[in-house]
Amino acid sequence: MRSRTCAAATFLVAAVLTGCSGSPDGKEPVESRAAATPGQSRQAAPAEPRPRTAAEFLARAEQAMAAEKGWTFAVEGREGVVLQGQESAATYTATVHRTTGGAWALHSQGSSRSSKGVTRAEEIYVVDGTAYVKEGTASWEHGPLSDPEFADKVEDPVAALDAFREYGEAVSLSEGTGGGVRLSVRTTSAALTAVREQGVVQKALRELAPTLEQLRAAGVTAPESRIRVERVEESVVLAPSTYRITAHTFRCTFLIPHGGQDIRYDQLVTERTSGAYDGAVALPEGVA
Repeated sequence: MRSRTCAAATFLVAAVLTGCSGSPDGKEPVESRAAATPGQSRQAAPAEPRPRTAAEFLARAEQAMAAEKGWTFAVEGREGVVLQGQESAATYTATVHRTTGGAWALHSQGSSRSSKGVTRAEEIYVVDGTAYVKEGTASWEHGPLSDPEFADKVEDPVAALDAFREYGEAVSLSEGTGGGVRLSVRTTSAALTAVREQGVVQKALRELAPTLEQLRAAGVTAPESRIRVERVEESVVLAPSTYRITAHTFRCTFLIPHGGQDIRYDQLVTERTSGAYDGAVALPEGVA
């Protein structure tokens, strides 16, 4: 889902290990109001009881999101590595159109910017279970959405509902301002080996993997048993009364020992619902 927040992980690793430093709401759609036919009286349908459990809120959210043809999301992300007080980071922004229904599809357009000032465009399609990715001037690549290499590049708040179902009893509920509800799951500071089987930590490890691979190639040899999870947190915020997703946030921090100090890896991605989308998503000509 994320590690493309820094489109060039090489810049992060090279900058940190060579001592270079870098500087580092969506609105809920207005409810449609159906007017009563003149001369006729309308009898209001009985209101459904308010959900009480996480599973009930997730089910209601799924129904609410499926009630529209599609949705538009605004995505913002940041990924960084810090060593000896020096940081190399990258930011990412994108607009995502996501249709609903059985044959759902997705189109994302955005760009990443490294702390060295390098900007790279990125475009993603998901159609018929296949992800198509174009980064910068490279050719289109594609692979099944079941492949983590491609799945982790796709920002899809609707898919977060499935992830939260898998988290089960680890999900907590809290009331937000104005009657909204926040579903969240988090892990506090612990050795990676003690919490790596938790679903949300496994997701975080997939995000860490590309940067960790670069660090390994650059000479960082700390085994997994010495890596610490400082925090992993994921949340979904639902609107009051409609139970639509208004925001989805994922963040994680890992500490990786190196040279008597820790390399700190951080990632934060937030997806906010901008409004309903009634267009269609189809692959452009020449993409296959």
